[in-house]
Amino acid sequence: MRTRFDEQLQQLNREMIRMGALCEQAIAVAAKALLDGDAKAAGQVAPIDGEIDKKERDIETLCLRLLLQQQPVARDLRQISAALKMITDMERIGDQAADIAEIIGFLGAHEPARCGPIAEMARAAISMVTDSVDAFVRRDTDLASAVIAHDDEVDRLFLGMKRALIALIAENPDKGEYALDLLMIAKYFERIGDHAVNIAEWVVFAVTGVHKGACEL
Repeated sequence: MRTRFDEQLQQLNREMIRMGALCEQAIAVAAKALLDGDAKAAGQVAPIDGEIDKKERDIETLCLRLLLQQQPVARDLRQISAALKMITDMERIGDQAADIAEIIGFLGAHEPARCGPIAEMARAAISMVTDSVDAFVRRDTDLASAVIAHDDEVDRLFLGMKRALIALIAENPDKGEYALDLLMIAKYFERIGDHAVNIAEWVVFAVTGVHKGACEL
């Protein structure tokens, strides 16, 4: 019985990795479309978001099956319940990548250099998502803590983006709408970082039984 349960836990890990990879792909495609000024390429994000939504449903079904059929002990229960929490954040990451792609369609032609720190924010967001899922699979609280700490860098980049856009509007008032669209995109990247932090915090819970702001389990 335990062998079957362990196999299903390994399946859960594989599915989490696949969902994480889809999130990374959605962010990367949206970021490249933004930097290239390619609204057509941005249209590739929506189908990936659809795959992320399906993967969320599949993982949720697997977790519920594990809970109902296997009666897991405390450590395994934490891993399964953490996965259920994590996929909610991962689904939101997919949604936000799709939101970025939708805005790109309204930007029109622009100079990639005008995107400023957004490219760095995109790279940081992808790294945080990758590392948070890896931390879950490896049960690595040090890596999870590094993801949480890295959020400060994303916040710093967002503030830099705001300053750059304020300067852009001051120099070119006619670019106000364009600047606001870029600010919204930057905000979505910041939120993706926040979701990666949430995932990392659930990794810490899965391993230690302690979640930020919650009691021990």
